[in-house]
Amino acid sequence: MSTKDFIEKDYYKVLGVPKDATEAEIKKAYRKLAREYHPDANKGNAKAEERFKEVSEANDILGDPKKRKEYDEARALFGNGGFRPGPGAGGGSFNFDLGDLFGGGTQGGGGAGGFGGGLGDVFGGLFNRGGTTGTRTHPRRGQDIESEVTLSFTEAIEGATVPLRMSSQSPCKACSGTGDANGTPRVCPTCVGTGQVARGSGGGFSLTDPCPDCKGRGLIAENPCEVCKGSGRAKSSRTMQVRIPAGVSDGQRIRLRGKGAPGERGGPAGDLYVVVHVDAHPVFGRKGDNLTVTVPVTFAEAALGGEVRVPTLGGPPVTLKLPPGTPNGRTMRARGKGAVRKDGTRGDLLVTVEVSVPKDLTGKARDALEAYREATAGEDPRAELFQAAKGA
Repeated sequence: MSTKDFIEKDYYKVLGVPKDATEAEIKKAYRKLAREYHPDANKGNAKAEERFKEVSEANDILGDPKKRKEYDEARALFGNGGFRPGPGAGGGSFNFDLGDLFGGGTQGGGGAGGFGGGLGDVFGGLFNRGGTTGTRTHPRRGQDIESEVTLSFTEAIEGATVPLRMSSQSPCKACSGTGDANGTPRVCPTCVGTGQVARGSGGGFSLTDPCPDCKGRGLIAENPCEVCKGSGRAKSSRTMQVRIPAGVSDGQRIRLRGKGAPGERGGPAGDLYVVVHVDAHPVFGRKGDNLTVTVPVTFAEAALGGEVRVPTLGGPPVTLKLPPGTPNGRTMRARGKGAVRKDGTRGDLLVTVEVSVPKDLTGKARDALEAYREATAGEDPRAELFQAAKGA
């Protein structure tokens, strides 16, 4: 990513959220767009793939509070790609290079040198660049990788270790990541090994872009490697055992630091993002940290009260006491039988009572029910309903 792209790209617009959006709103918008444009759901659709990359890039910045703060500060300082001098700067133009700011160097003249160290610290983490320029080539951070996994309901609640097969760009083994068949690439004369070139914008300052000759690597292969064509990177596949923590929910995005593609020239590895999908359970549901279950009871149990055995997820049944006169739809709570929370404690199991009406009655049961109807013939359960309707 060039510094110009970073300043000018409106990541809030990419995700369709306002600038004051909460972390939850950003996460929700990203999940929706990621599912819509994911390559697996848009086979052969280049536009969808490009859109997915844009959405992932925007989420990588806005989804990280530190990066989002740095991005907002950069946008506030440079506006729409232009430097805004502070009060008292006068009407003269500044002749300074944003590359110096991002690299942490100083700029003589124009008073710009005072910004060197501070802005270098602000932007250094985003662009993974060193603080000096010259013939030294900079380490390059590996790419982030995104993958998906589908868990059963029980695995999501209890946690699981799952194998993930991932494809990514890693240092080419044939040339040891140098890009040169002989393993001796030369420093790019255009950018002098920095991987960046400055270009004037016509406004009295310059912007930096990836060097067009070395594609931002800082090195040029005299004898390009036949495997990687001189890029120093080759596609590789690997299978990794990934631990999914207990209590994850459907659509949750888990970040595993340093588990992405390997870096170049000693740079750190990227991160692995795993989007979790959870299959439905035939008996249990979920509300946050609580599990839910609907338990049928007989009319006699609801009217007279009694004890009801209730299944739990992965554990022995629990017994709940129904008080006499329990209405249909009442919810009771079995504490500590829900999903695992981040602190290791568990939520509750919410048990909803559903009065079961028999389809067929035996002779004795029918006689008993007829006797009950005669005994309660003077009661009208709908009397209050009609009174309320008239008074409204």
